[in-house]
Amino acid sequence: MKKTLLAAALLAGFAGAASAQSSVTLYGILDAGLVYKSASYNGNTINEFGMAYGTQSGNRLGFKGVEDMGSGNRLTFQLENGFDIGNGTLGQASRLFGRQAWFGVENDAWGYARMGRQLNFASDYFGAIDPFGQGFAQANIGNSFGTTNTYRLSNSLKYQTPVMGGFQAGVMYSFATGIDSVVIAGGKADASGTGYNYASQDNTRQISLGAKYANGPIYVAASYDKLYGASNFVGGSPDASPSEWNLGASYDFNVVKVSAAYAQTRGGMMGNQGNAQGNSGASISSSVLPGLSAGLANGVNIFDQNFGFNSYLIGLTAPIGGASKVFGSWQMAMPNGNMQEAYNASNASTYSLGYQYDFTKRTNAYAYVSYANNYATINGLTSTVLGVGLRHQF
Repeated sequence: MKKTLLAAALLAGFAGAASAQSSVTLYGILDAGLVYKSASYNGNTINEFGMAYGTQSGNRLGFKGVEDMGSGNRLTFQLENGFDIGNGTLGQASRLFGRQAWFGVENDAWGYARMGRQLNFASDYFGAIDPFGQGFAQANIGNSFGTTNTYRLSNSLKYQTPVMGGFQAGVMYSFATGIDSVVIAGGKADASGTGYNYASQDNTRQISLGAKYANGPIYVAASYDKLYGASNFVGGSPDASPSEWNLGASYDFNVVKVSAAYAQTRGGMMGNQGNAQGNSGASISSSVLPGLSAGLANGVNIFDQNFGFNSYLIGLTAPIGGASKVFGSWQMAMPNGNMQEAYNASNASTYSLGYQYDFTKRTNAYAYVSYANNYATINGLTSTVLGVGLRHQF
């Protein structure tokens, strides 16, 4: 009997070791609720109420895998699908794995190298600074800091160092971003789309750099992104080259966490700052903004030498007891002189407040309200969003 128990224990131990060396994990998030939205411009107003999906976190189903290759090297991969839980349709322009699709190798001594569709470093590093965790539609840091708004680059190579004394950094290059682009001075073209052209000059390309430092209550992050336009745009290569750099930090005093960030955007915009609402934000339709709806299309990059602004954010997060927290932020996008003159652009300010209650480690309820004045830097446009919902992680 003792020998049988010993053999069973040894077999169980070997099985556990084998599964630790090579494994595939299934995970996901389900998020749904209700939202009220209102937008006003030039005496025109729209008010909407209904269901909202993916407000705090985008709905997703994903797979993570790892295989031990020996000598401390591991092959890793991640395939992550985004979907609309309301009707079951695919998200991210109907891509099967539109949120992430990459594989690579990693080692604790030298970091990781990956290839595929991935987040840029601004998205990787600034979620810890945003009190709304890069969620909650209009309250998202991406409302003013476009490259931080879960900004994904297709056909990319990405390298990140290991953590060295709290410091970590990385570099990334996309051969074809897969993001639609608008050239204000020369027309519109889908230079990259979901495909890939080996003639690099016919693709919209991008470089992403990032660095962060985390030590106890201190967290500091910086990032830089730059777009290179395709030569097959209508009218040829654009005369603008959008860029954005971000700098942010947070300090956790235990009773409250304080965050701040600053950015400069020039030559256009990436991720379309000022319209990072998704299906939970105010519907800025052509009936409210005649002639402007095309310029506000979600998820496009804009090449325009007149576009340029500075962005600011101040945020607070405070725990209440052991199961809930309140959080809020103020952010502003301040157009520079060229943008003010060309588009009559004004300072866009956004005020947001949120609450989260954790029923368990995996399930929570949330509520939030956000008000934006001169939304998308359009003088006189206001946007108000109120929402409640439930999120489950597995």
